[in-house]
Amino acid sequence: MLADLVARARAVLPNAHAPYSDFRVAAAVLDEQGRVHVGVNVENASYGLTNCAERVAIGAAIAAGARRILAVGVTAAKLHPITPCGACRQVIREFADADAPVASDAADGTLVATTAGALLPGAFSFETDATG
Repeated sequence: MLADLVARARAVLPNAHAPYSDFRVAAAVLDEQGRVHVGVNVENASYGLTNCAERVAIGAAIAAGARRILAVGVTAAKLHPITPCGACRQVIREFADADAPVASDAADGTLVATTAGALLPGAFSFETDATG
């Protein structure tokens, strides 16, 4: 499953809009209905308006009716695996449980996996806010 998600992300990587950083990123997320949604980073001349691939993929999932994300695959045109930025880690935790796998690949195809909770311990969440 994780290798498939990363492969689906890699397939859309050429669509990334990264004219300012030349750091192309793509993501694929698996929702609770078994559907895969993809996204790429979409940069803007006003950097604060840039959309990260992970948030684009999650937004597409939510727009399609998903309510939970079960797994995330992310890739970049780099030699080493990458991890989501801090903002994306928080958005992932909004829709995924702490034990949801998050995977990335290296240029040689090596897959590295962790969990949403390991990427962002102490994340803001409804559970945290509701229970203190």
